[in-house]
Amino acid sequence: MNRIYALLAAAIAFTSFSLDSSAQKKTDPEGFLTYSLPSTTIVLEVEAVQEKFYVGPYAKYAEKYLGIKARQKDETTFQLTQVRMSPLLEADQTRRYTVNVKKGQLDGAFLKLASAGLIGFSDAKFGDESVWRFPTESQGNFSGKGVSSNLTSQSATLYRNEKKSSAYDKVSVQQDMLVEKSLEQRAAETAAMILKLRKQRLQIVTGDTDATYSGEAMGAAIAEITRLEEEYMMLFAGYSEFQTQTMRFEVVPVDGRDSQIYVAFRLSDAAGLLPAENLSGRPVLMEIVPQEFAQPVVSDEEAKNKREAVAYYRIPAVCTVKLMDGADLLLQSRMPIYQLGQESSLPINVILK
Repeated sequence: MNRIYALLAAAIAFTSFSLDSSAQKKTDPEGFLTYSLPSTTIVLEVEAVQEKFYVGPYAKYAEKYLGIKARQKDETTFQLTQVRMSPLLEADQTRRYTVNVKKGQLDGAFLKLASAGLIGFSDAKFGDESVWRFPTESQGNFSGKGVSSNLTSQSATLYRNEKKSSAYDKVSVQQDMLVEKSLEQRAAETAAMILKLRKQRLQIVTGDTDATYSGEAMGAAIAEITRLEEEYMMLFAGYSEFQTQTMRFEVVPVDGRDSQIYVAFRLSDAAGLLPAENLSGRPVLMEIVPQEFAQPVVSDEEAKNKREAVAYYRIPAVCTVKLMDGADLLLQSRMPIYQLGQESSLPINVILK
């Protein structure tokens, strides 16, 4: 008896599972051709370059000793370098229609409309995987850039008490000791070395030197002097590291909005490219301006002979799409956008059996 109860319980559980599965499964009406109207998604592939600048240790003395103005603090900035914009055709799931073909066969000409983008079937292009890449952190390193010792010799006068017959007298004693050079002293020596290298290069080029340089020897000597100068100049002017960040963003225009202005993405000097919902960056706006539609003219006779079997389709609106970073125009292009266009219908030729 217990075995029978167990089998009945298992059967009831299996039946309940089957009913739940069939209830959750969504299917279109049998015998109907179902289709969706097309929708346009605007895809942006954005590239930005990150600059991490590291200030030189002698930056505040650059103007004094070299006559140049150097940046005085570490900075991280992002600069847009490339934006690619392209339309992506998708099925609009809010505009789905059916055609009854139970009583006849659908003319193949109707199916060919998909190739013109009027009706969203399997030939529509769908989105692919997005790639997110961010620059890695790095640190400045000025080790090994010096041109002379960090120590210098300095004279100091010390005094000692010497006992005389009736009193103590102070006697000076000269003593040398090593002390640390000041930052300005090191900057002055480096600047002098830079100027010396420049002078030597000029002498080689003009021939104003006791040594004789010609051909490859002259080129190698000048190249080495230039390399050394750049190394020492880095201590005044600092240096930058560059990395590239690439991201993909999608904007779906919505029909019926009062303003066709969208936040396409955001840009932050700290984090770089950011999605529109991240408020930590400044917005890059997309403005869409659709062209006006001319209304079609239908005669009274054509209206009387209207076929009842129709299919709905969309005529895209040709829009001017602008991408703005504040007051700067980054990109402007013309693009057909289906959901901002006109919905219409066409008669269907049904071949009866």
